[in-house]
Amino acid sequence: MANERAPFSPVIALLTVSAVWDARLGAVLKDLGLTTRKYGLLAHVQATPGISFSELARRSQITVQTAHTAVRTLADQGLVSDANAHAGSASDLRVTAAGNAALVEAEARLAALDATFSGGVPDLTTALRGLHEQPFGVELQND
Repeated sequence: MANERAPFSPVIALLTVSAVWDARLGAVLKDLGLTTRKYGLLAHVQATPGISFSELARRSQITVQTAHTAVRTLADQGLVSDANAHAGSASDLRVTAAGNAALVEAEARLAALDATFSGGVPDLTTALRGLHEQPFGVELQND
């Protein structure tokens, strides 16, 4: 029975496809000093200047501690600044000019990957539209 294959799993297929494209995105972002996660965090900060760490973590599906660590790295790279970066005060996260430039370049590279993906699997592209915001009508939350 070693030759028997497991039944098709759409979840496993999606995870496999996701891992492949995450690696491709990571490769094109690497020289910008970004990972997929850092790119997402930077985009959230750009979209919502002054965003709190709690909100950033919620939107990114990570813990607040992980958000702090990642933002610290982005700040060390000169991509994000925190006007209120001292204990006891709320953060005021902003994308710097260098961060904006990195995002512009990252978005161009992502657009090229999107075109490649969409050209190869247009039906999947259509099926995926909107699922990252509200998969199957269920709001994403940390478990």
